[in-house]
Amino acid sequence: MKFCEIIAVSNQKGGVGKTTTAVNLATALAALGRRVLVVDADPQGNASTGLGVERDGRAHDLYRLISGAITLKDALMPTSAEGVDLIAASADLSAIELELASKKTRNHRIKTLLDKLKSDYQYIFIDCPPSLGLLTVNALVAADSVLIPLQCEYYALEGLSQLMESIELVRGGLNRRLGIKGVVLTMYDGRNNLAQMVVADVRAHLGALVYKTLIPRNVRVSEAPSYGVPVLLYDANSSGAEAYIALAREFTKQEGKHDAKNTKK
Repeated sequence: MKFCEIIAVSNQKGGVGKTTTAVNLATALAALGRRVLVVDADPQGNASTGLGVERDGRAHDLYRLISGAITLKDALMPTSAEGVDLIAASADLSAIELELASKKTRNHRIKTLLDKLKSDYQYIFIDCPPSLGLLTVNALVAADSVLIPLQCEYYALEGLSQLMESIELVRGGLNRRLGIKGVVLTMYDGRNNLAQMVVADVRAHLGALVYKTLIPRNVRVSEAPSYGVPVLLYDANSSGAEAYIALAREFTKQEGKHDAKNTKK
């Protein structure tokens, strides 16, 4: 394969569409012919659920992979979306930070694993926890770039500066190649004047970092995880599915170009 890009999907603020974006963008890219892996690095395991892997089917999860109890071959599993593989998460993953706290290589565990898979995939998405703990640091160290979902609400930019500072810290000491892939505006309601104002405000602050595609509020997107499928498989004609396909097309225009823009203003 010509390239492989590892992308950490991260925002310390919960409820912004982080996991929804990781799952549905991965599926949309697979629909466009790309080979994609999703790594569920959130102990809540919602990306695993959204890709059709039941909780009792996660015996070979990221926790056991990092711990050395299983191999990469054991951990990789197919999903409900053709062309998308998964390394699942279970609640056991919440113990990994304590177990790795005294290890010298604690920040590089996920990178060491994923570097071995670069020849097999074109995109590897790491769905991060909504925090800036050790799992998120591991994801940022492993990643080429960070994709930041941002909800179209009044406090959209709240907490973003802290995430940007964390990215700069990782760049400075652990991963100099780490760039910003872009910012995805989610849960957009065009009928809401406030949402339109938020979009304008975010674009004014972040400029070209913000993707043109807006991910709308869409009931189909919300319903799909309960059926264990991405929205493209649940209702391909919904506005949510169409938006993620449009976002995937924006991604393909960037292929092979890791965005290392300086986010400081």
